[in-house]
Amino acid sequence: MKALFLALALVVVAPAALAQTTSGISKQASPPSYGAPISLAAAEVLIDRAVTAARAGGHRMAVAVVEPNGELVAFVRMDDTQYGSIHVAQRKAWTAARYRGATAAMEERVLAGRIVSLANEDSLPIGGGIPIVLDGRIVGAIGVSGASAAEDAAVATAALAAD
Repeated sequence: MKALFLALALVVVAPAALAQTTSGISKQASPPSYGAPISLAAAEVLIDRAVTAARAGGHRMAVAVVEPNGELVAFVRMDDTQYGSIHVAQRKAWTAARYRGATAAMEERVLAGRIVSLANEDSLPIGGGIPIVLDGRIVGAIGVSGASAAEDAAVATAALAAD
């Protein structure tokens, strides 16, 4: 009898408890689909814009532009940029392209306590990587490194800003 009562209680209470725990979960919009890879000419324009923004801010930076699969299309390391920024800029771009989102958003989740992405050795949740979206499709990503994560993200954003 106790087992029957317990089973009945679980049938009645469990869905309500589950509803309470999942009701606060918001669904995120699906990220854009992938498109044809960015051209070298378009990647070079973004690199030039990023270098201009970096210079305006007094920064020495590395800038990478990758295809949707994360493979490098164009890269520049400004004079006297720290060598470590080469790899970091490329990994930020790779992460933004492969995971279809800004690395700054990933960084914010980590700083808020959602550290699960730190266990993923493929991702680099540090601001400065942003997908490149053209006609609603991800055609690549830009990654910037050399200053703070916020400054890296600001330079990447400036490079993507329309004229």
